[in-house]
Amino acid sequence: MPPRHFADLDEDARATAVADLGLPAFRGKQLANQYFGRLIADPDRMTDLPAAVRSQVARALFPDLLTVVRSVSCDAGETRKTLWRGHDGTTFESVLMRYPQRTTVCISSQAGCGMACPFCATGQAGLTRNLSTAEILEQVRSAAATMRDEHDGRLSNIVFMGMGEPLANYNRVLAAVRRIIAPAPHGFGISARAVTVSTVGLAPAIRKLADERLGVTLALSLHTPDDELRDTLVPVNNRWKVSEVLDAARYYAEATGRRVSVEYALIRDVNDQPWRADMLGKKLHAALGPLAHVNLIPLNPTPGSEWDASPKPVEREFVRRVRERGVSCTVRDTRGREIAAACGQLAAQG
Repeated sequence: MPPRHFADLDEDARATAVADLGLPAFRGKQLANQYFGRLIADPDRMTDLPAAVRSQVARALFPDLLTVVRSVSCDAGETRKTLWRGHDGTTFESVLMRYPQRTTVCISSQAGCGMACPFCATGQAGLTRNLSTAEILEQVRSAAATMRDEHDGRLSNIVFMGMGEPLANYNRVLAAVRRIIAPAPHGFGISARAVTVSTVGLAPAIRKLADERLGVTLALSLHTPDDELRDTLVPVNNRWKVSEVLDAARYYAEATGRRVSVEYALIRDVNDQPWRADMLGKKLHAALGPLAHVNLIPLNPTPGSEWDASPKPVEREFVRRVRERGVSCTVRDTRGREIAAACGQLAAQG
C-alpha cells in the first residue's frame, strides 16, 4: 500500500500525527481546513503554516501519492477522464462529468477489479490492488479543485462506479465516504444523498453498509434477474444468488429509507428478452416496492467483445414492461463513450 497520507487519518489520528511532529494541536485543524476546505495538498501553499515546518509536514503527512499520466475530454469538454499513476506504478482512472444542474465525479476504489464480469473491460483486466483511503480521496479533492479553479463551480456528486468493487475494499471505502460527507474542516461536506456506492452484490457487505446508517445511495449491478444467466454475467452470483442479493438490498432500503438504484447493462440477445423484463419488474416490486429504481445502461463497447447494445425498440419495450410491473425505470444518459470513459470501459491503459 502507499505511504501514509493526511487523508488516511481520522480526527484522532491526525491529532496524534501532529503531536508526533512536535506541533501544537491546532495545527491539525489547520491542516484539515487546508486539505478539505481549501482543497490544498501541498504544504508549501499552506500560508497559515510556518515556513520552517512546511517541509517536515510534507515529508510526514503529504507524500506524493498520485501523478496525472494524462487527461482526455469529450462531450464538448463536459466529460474529462484522468489516468492516475500511484507511487508503485499502479494505474487507475476517474471521470469528471459536468451537467447543467450538477457535477459528478466517478471514482475508482481499486486498481482493476476482481469480479470478472465478462462485459466489463475493468473486470476482464483483473485486480491489481486496493486503493488507499487517501488515493480515493485525492480523486475527489482533485475534481473539486478543478471545478472551483477552472469552471468557477463546485463538485456536487460522487459515484463509486469507476474501477473496482467498492465493497471488496470495504474499510478504506467506508473511511473515504465518512470524510467525503463530513462537514469541513473534517471532510468535503458533500451530502450523503449525493454519494453513490456501487456493488455487484456482496450481500453481507451490503447489510454491513446498511448498519453504518450513512444514508448514501446504494447502486446494485444486477444485469439479469435469473441466476442461470447471472452466474455467467456476474460471477459473484455463484456465491450470493439473486434472492440473497435482493434480500440484502431490501435490508439496506429499510434501514436507510433510501431508494436502491438497480443497474442493468442491456445487451443485445443476451439479457434483453421481454420475459426477463417481466421477471425483473416482478422480483424488484416484491423485494423493494417503491424503493427500487432500474437504471438501464445501453452496453458500451469494449475491446474484443462480441456483445453489443440492444436496439432502441427493444430497449423501449424493456422499459415499458418493467414500469408495467410498478417499478421506476429510466435509461442512463451515457457519457464519455468516445474516450472509453463510459460505464464498463475503464481499463487504465498507460
